[in-house]
Amino acid sequence: MIISVLNQKGGVGKTTLSINIASGLAQSGQKTLLVDADPQGSALDWNASRQEESLFPVVGMARPTLHKDIPGLASAHDHVVIDGPPRVNDLAKSAIMASDLVLIPVQPSPYDIWAADEIVKMIQEAMIYKAHLKSLFVINRLVAHTAIGREVIEALKDYPFEVLKATVSQRVVFAESAAAGLSVLEFAPKSPAASDMKTLVKELLTHAG
Repeated sequence: MIISVLNQKGGVGKTTLSINIASGLAQSGQKTLLVDADPQGSALDWNASRQEESLFPVVGMARPTLHKDIPGLASAHDHVVIDGPPRVNDLAKSAIMASDLVLIPVQPSPYDIWAADEIVKMIQEAMIYKAHLKSLFVINRLVAHTAIGREVIEALKDYPFEVLKATVSQRVVFAESAAAGLSVLEFAPKSPAASDMKTLVKELLTHAG
């Protein structure tokens, strides 16, 4: 399965999710590849900062030929996770066309809901040529015990894509683990953050069939 994590809005946690999803898949025994398709190269920087061998390889591929290049790489792996670019452009279109599933992270904010419109339209255009393409929203950086999270889930129902039941809460340990060059599943395997990620990965695999 090829999963791309995409949203043109900055600061929604694409790289954090991509790294931790890849880690969760790898820890479950799945041969996983992380593709850094963001010109900023944050996932590559994270991998370079590691002190120990990675659970999965990370390759940089910030070019608009992903849909041609990734299938060859995917054949040697159970799963490929693409950390997508921060803008809706040819690179994002290529990432969508390379994918089996597009995961759209959305923060509990009305700005994020409004910003989702552009990526949704791009995915819908791609589905004309790729009918089996799946797309899902995930609520990221949720602040516990606030009404805004429920309101965002309700607002996203106006879009044609399902919202995952699994949510990822705002937790300092995500930044702490990244600074150590680790996923949260490695850094704090018994933490609520790690539990969030395990639940998310499990639900993604259910959608992958």
